[in-house]
Amino acid sequence: MIIEILPLLMFLVLAALLFTGFPVAFVLGGVGLAFWLLAVALGIENPLSFFLVVGRIFGGVVDNLTLVAIPMFIFMGTLLEKSGVARDLLSALQVLTRKIPGGLALSVTLIGVVMAATTGIIGASVVMMTVLALPVMIDRGYDKALASGTIAASGTLGILVPPSIMLVVMADLLSTSVGGLFMAALLPGLLLSTLYLLWIIARTAISPQLAPALPKSEGPRSLLALSGLMIRSFLPPVLLIALVLGSIFGGYATPTEASGIGAAGALVLALLRKNFRWKTFLESLDQSTLTSAMLFGIFVGATAFSYVFALLGGHDLIVGFVDSLDVGPWGILFVLMAIVFILGFFFDWIEITLIVLPVFAPVIKALDFAGHVPFPELTITWFAVLVAVNLQTSFLTPPFGFALFYLKGVAPRSVRIQHIYKGVIPFIILQILALGAVMAWPDIALWLPSRMQ
Repeated sequence: MIIEILPLLMFLVLAALLFTGFPVAFVLGGVGLAFWLLAVALGIENPLSFFLVVGRIFGGVVDNLTLVAIPMFIFMGTLLEKSGVARDLLSALQVLTRKIPGGLALSVTLIGVVMAATTGIIGASVVMMTVLALPVMIDRGYDKALASGTIAASGTLGILVPPSIMLVVMADLLSTSVGGLFMAALLPGLLLSTLYLLWIIARTAISPQLAPALPKSEGPRSLLALSGLMIRSFLPPVLLIALVLGSIFGGYATPTEASGIGAAGALVLALLRKNFRWKTFLESLDQSTLTSAMLFGIFVGATAFSYVFALLGGHDLIVGFVDSLDVGPWGILFVLMAIVFILGFFFDWIEITLIVLPVFAPVIKALDFAGHVPFPELTITWFAVLVAVNLQTSFLTPPFGFALFYLKGVAPRSVRIQHIYKGVIPFIILQILALGAVMAWPDIALWLPSRMQ
């Protein structure tokens, strides 16, 4: 009986310790090591099996060339933020959308899409847009809930729009193509950002007082000045995005190689700016190194945890539990999506992805959706995109939505946490609608990778 419930106890102990605030990497690795020692003491495992865990860490994480893309993409996004390229892009978009209802909110959403396509660092995107845009939006008379909700939701698009760090991690865990997963997530990411834009336009058209228009006196007053602004501030980052994604989708570069192209391109854009300093470069390196070290520490801990969980029969326990539900493939899928959604209220995407995916993947591979998925060989890709869209909500759902904390930490004092909670509710609903759309019409995710293949 004790042997059978050990995997369940692992999850319970992990959940309890994650709430202590202790570093996630040490919690994951420590729980895995503790239960391995317990299994050895009970005679369930051979002491030599410890070296299998070490081999999995070195073979699956340390020696994985795909994961090299992560620090490159982090450096690219950090450099674009600190060099001021992203700030100038926001100013250019603000001018382009000033005649549309909620033009400044639309600009923030569009810059969120651009930042998402250059980096998967949610914290950097949310903080950057909060510092740059929120005071301006408040000064212009924007509703605080609308302004804070738009920034929080737009800043989280980097978790879904490729090249996303989370998609790189997912591809590694599911042993699938990173480029294929990037292609599968592209249309759902654009769908979600389009829903954001349509909601902002509709909301501000109905209640214009929530988002006063930009005065005509501000911004370029001639076509020549406008053209100069676009060439200087808009085209360079857009071309960089096209270069990175185009090289991947066109088959000219692997995601790892494309990440190097992106990092080099971001460095060139930063060097072309007159105010770029050596100090800015060192700060970007420092932040990129710390973020990468944190992520890879979690990878090591999660690998140890998941492998010990598998050694103790955890996968068989999960598969047996799901089979006992007797709700059919769709019922199982809804249960899994509900579990991911609920976990999003309490944990970050890193913990959820690294713990849940290795457990749920065997379950999904065994399901038959009776022709609903037009390309059965891409079922696991479809599931990964569903999880990615679902995890969008984890950044916005209280009490532990990290985007809410990032925003509140740098927002003006006049913006209260109640404004932020109220502002993100419509965007959470839109995220659930997008999840339902991808679930109902798998072609949204699978059409592009099937055509490219």
